[in-house]
Amino acid sequence: MKKTALTLLCAAAAAAGVGDASAQTTLKIDTWLSPTNGQNAVVFPAWSKAVEDATQGRVKVTISYPPNVNPATFFDRLVDGISDVVWSFHGYNPGRFVVTRIVELPGLDATAYEASVAYQRVQQKYLDKDGEHDGIKLLTVFSHGPGMLHTREPVTKSDQFKGLKIRNGGGLSGEVSNLLSFVAVPAPANKVYEIISQGVASGTLMPMQSKNDFKLKEVAPYTLIYPGGFYYGSFFIGMNKAKFDKLPQADQAAIDKVSGEALAEVVGKSWRASDEHGLQEAKLSNNTISVAPPELAKEIRDRIAHLERDWIEAASKKGVDARAALDMLRAEVQKLKKS
Repeated sequence: MKKTALTLLCAAAAAAGVGDASAQTTLKIDTWLSPTNGQNAVVFPAWSKAVEDATQGRVKVTISYPPNVNPATFFDRLVDGISDVVWSFHGYNPGRFVVTRIVELPGLDATAYEASVAYQRVQQKYLDKDGEHDGIKLLTVFSHGPGMLHTREPVTKSDQFKGLKIRNGGGLSGEVSNLLSFVAVPAPANKVYEIISQGVASGTLMPMQSKNDFKLKEVAPYTLIYPGGFYYGSFFIGMNKAKFDKLPQADQAAIDKVSGEALAEVVGKSWRASDEHGLQEAKLSNNTISVAPPELAKEIRDRIAHLERDWIEAASKKGVDARAALDMLRAEVQKLKKS
C-alpha cells in the first residue's frame, strides 16, 4: 500500500516540479491518531514525499507526534494559524458543515476509494463555492468506506435497536442513530475501544477498518451490514491559508498538483485497503458478520429515507445545486466501479 501511494503521488510530483532546490519552508501536520493508522503510516508519508519532490526540496513536510487528541479543534487551529496542515472529520464540528454531508448519505454503495474520488470531483464542481471551508486552504476531501453496526452482542432485529447505546462520532451517523432509536454515546473514534470495553456503549457505527485499527474485533465481535452502507464519513485535509499564500506561485502550483483528486485517490485506496484488512482480521478473530435480510433492510431504509430530502433542502438553501451534485456523486461512483 505504501508503494502504491508513493507511485501515485510521485507521478503527480514529477509533473509539477520546477525551479531551483533550496529548502525554505517546513510544514507540520497535526494528526489525532496513532503512527500506525493508515493516514499517518501511508497517506501522509506519500504526500510529504510528493510535496518535497514537486517543489524540488523547497517545501518539506513532517508529522507532529504525539497525536493531538481533540480533532474537533483542528479546523479552527488552521484558521488561527496554530497548525500548518491538519486532517479531521467534518462531523466533529456539529452545525458547521452542511453540504459536506452529501457523501455521508446512506446507501451510496461505494468503497472508500470510489466514495473519496467521486466526492472530490463533486467538491471541485459544485461544493467549493459554498463557503464552508473559507479561511483555510482545502487540499482534498475524502470518505471512509460504508458504515456498519458493530456490537458486543448480536443484533438481528429492529426491535433490538430501541435503547441500544451506540457510540456517536457526529455527522450524519448521529441522525441515523436517532432515527433507528439508538441511545447516542458521543465520543471521537480514538475513544471507541475504551467506551465499548468498559460497557459505556454497546457498540458503534463505523466502517470495517475499525475492526483492526480500533481493535473492535476484540470488544464488538458482531457486525450488521446494511446494504449500501448505514452512512459514510466526510473528512478534509487542509492547510493554513496564510502559509500557503506566502509560498511562491510555483510551489503553490506544485502542492495543488499533488493534492486534490490525486490525494483523494491515495487516501481512498489506503482506506479501502484498511477495510479489507479489517474484514480479514475480523474473520481471523471469529467475529460474526451478517447482512441485514430484506425485511430488516427495508425497515431501516424506510426509517432513514428522508435524510436525502433533508440534505437536498438544506444544501439548496446555501446556493448549491444539490440535486445535480448528488446525481453526479452517484454517477461518478458507478464510473469508478467500472474503471
